[in-house]
Amino acid sequence: MGGTDVTDGWDWRRPGGSPAPGGPAPGRPAQDAPGQATSPWWSDALADPWRDPYAPAAVVVPAAPAPGAGEPEPVTDPDLPTRPGLRQVVLISLVTALLAGSLGSALTYALLRGGDVPTLGAQSGQAPALAQRKPESLAGVAERVLPSVVTIRVVSLGGTSEGSGFVVSAEGHIVTNDHVVADGPGKATVVFNDGSTAAGTVVGQDPESDIAVIKVSRTGLAPVQFGDSDALAVGDPVLAVGSPLSLANTVTAGIVSALDRTMQAGEPGGPIRYYAAIQTDAAVNHGNSGGPLVDGAGRVVGVNSTIKSLVADGQEAGNIGLAFAIPINQAKRITEDIIGTGKARRTVIGAQVGGTGATGGGVRLNAVEPAGPAAAAGLRTGDVVLRLDGHPMTDPTDLVALVRKYAPGSVVTVEYRRGSSRQNASVTLAADAK
Repeated sequence: MGGTDVTDGWDWRRPGGSPAPGGPAPGRPAQDAPGQATSPWWSDALADPWRDPYAPAAVVVPAAPAPGAGEPEPVTDPDLPTRPGLRQVVLISLVTALLAGSLGSALTYALLRGGDVPTLGAQSGQAPALAQRKPESLAGVAERVLPSVVTIRVVSLGGTSEGSGFVVSAEGHIVTNDHVVADGPGKATVVFNDGSTAAGTVVGQDPESDIAVIKVSRTGLAPVQFGDSDALAVGDPVLAVGSPLSLANTVTAGIVSALDRTMQAGEPGGPIRYYAAIQTDAAVNHGNSGGPLVDGAGRVVGVNSTIKSLVADGQEAGNIGLAFAIPINQAKRITEDIIGTGKARRTVIGAQVGGTGATGGGVRLNAVEPAGPAAAAGLRTGDVVLRLDGHPMTDPTDLVALVRKYAPGSVVTVEYRRGSSRQNASVTLAADAK
């Protein structure tokens, strides 16, 4: 019938699905005539949601291309992105880096200069006067004094004792406290401001005044300048220099808190030391002993010697603003005696003191040496000394400490009471015969 299998009168190759004579029977797909294209409706018939489930379907598999048929010419889509070359990548990276740097610099400048941050500090071409460390400033004074201050270490059977000292002569003499070297074998190690060391020998010492002299064999030393301790006034600025608690080259500042502060000091069983001391609130601790107390001009006016503390006996004492120094006029005189003769002269008044006066204060003389200075001035046993050169006497220590302050041959005024009368006498102090 014309080469076409006709069943039920339908032609399934038509899009409309209209019946045609000789169409394929249900359940049998129609065969394409040779050279005739297959209808696209057949390839997706099974996925058609509107397909009649009872209608036959045909799945068309595309035939393989004929041998020798040419491949279609590839066509490039102009809208697709292209892969950049290496040259373009480098150029883009460089431009991006330059833009980022410029943007960062602009933002930083805007934040620092365009914001609300003010310019800090005043412009000045020269440092302020207080920052120039003039010679009379505390910093200038410390700079001049420090090269002359040393640390002293003494090794003994009881351990190592450490204190301070200061150079007093170009020949190598150094002043310190007697209690720094008292337990040693007469030798000491001296540590200088620059950290160098030298062996020292104790030339002499005076336990009662708490002064000792050490000598080192070294040249190029810078001696200190001496001031006048008798010219000090309460309130004068002072510096304490030394090695407190082994902290070498320490400088502390304060004022003169009091003058002629009479004291009696010493360890149990040891020598009794008397001071008519300079009191200062400059911080002084263990290790400052023997170091200099200097005035506002950098001159030594005292030898730091002792401190007051609130701790109990046997406990480590610390600074509470009550430190005491031997007046340099007294220390210098004793140092000259030690260097010259190996020992110091002790100033005496030629009398033994007892308790205080029964009424009206003062210090009672228990005995007066017949050929001594007090007897030569007319004083007798039983007299009560009320004042010595204007200083009131309230304790026996006051009389002894103030007499030790003066040099032998000094003339002092003594106000005393004999019975109910008050009298004055001029006493020429003398050196002890010992």
